Amino acid sequence: MRPTRAIGTVTRGTTNPNRLRRMDRWIAATHGAAIRRAEEPVAVDLGYGAAPWTAVELLARLRKDVRSDARVVGIEIDPARVVAAQPYVREGLSFVHGGFEVPLTGGVRPTLIRAANVLRQYDEAEVAEVWARLTARLAPDGLLVEGTCDEIGRRHVWVALGPEGPLPRTVTFATRLGSLARPSDLAERLPKALIHRNVPGEPVHAFLTDFDRAWAAAAPYASLGARQRWITAVRTLAETNGWPVTDGPARWRQGEVTVRWEALAPR
Repeated sequence: MRPTRAIGTVTRGTTNPNRLRRMDRWIAATHGAAIRRAEEPVAVDLGYGAAPWTAVELLARLRKDVRSDARVVGIEIDPARVVAAQPYVREGLSFVHGGFEVPLTGGVRPTLIRAANVLRQYDEAEVAEVWARLTARLAPDGLLVEGTCDEIGRRHVWVALGPEGPLPRTVTFATRLGSLARPSDLAERLPKALIHRNVPGEPVHAFLTDFDRAWAAAAPYASLGARQRWITAVRTLAETNGWPVTDGPARWRQGEVTVRWEALAPR
């Protein structure tokens, strides 16, 4: 039986147009094949906030780059935000009241759940339970993308989990390179499971320290642009420092790098 009330607590609801464009671009590139194979290509924008910009943009991205019949359901725990979103309803886009129970009708299991800036207000000890609850709702080939970004979408860090849950598969760091002084600037956008672990002795701190050193060593490439400097630094991380980077230059050029979760997991 579906719970009689939404599971979770109301967030601040802060949002802006284009805030999640880097996350959406990564989803389309890395999870697009699974969405194309899905019997029901349904994506959930969980906790879209005080205005539904991110849900509208996710639908546009998926229909343009992945499947023309993709559907997006925006889920919000604040009923007033669901009411406010109704003028944006259109074919393929709807908004419902709910939380971590992911209340989709007809027994539908989403092929994607995106939850951005939702867990920041929760305790670190609560994260694993939320991950387990959300991954249990996924379709067999589904993906949960959960993380944090700044207010205008320049810097993101997110984890990706599959239906096997509750541990992530990967951690992705993404940034607008022109805004970056050093890679450790992304530390303030680490997801809840990692943000308190950026201290000496923890793997994520060691990773960001190595990344800063690789970035400094790649300074001569800055004359070719921040993109070439980033690519060189990421290559050093993978080939010299031994960090298990899972993507390649095509994603690095976008100001991204993805690392296997177990390399960064809290001790």
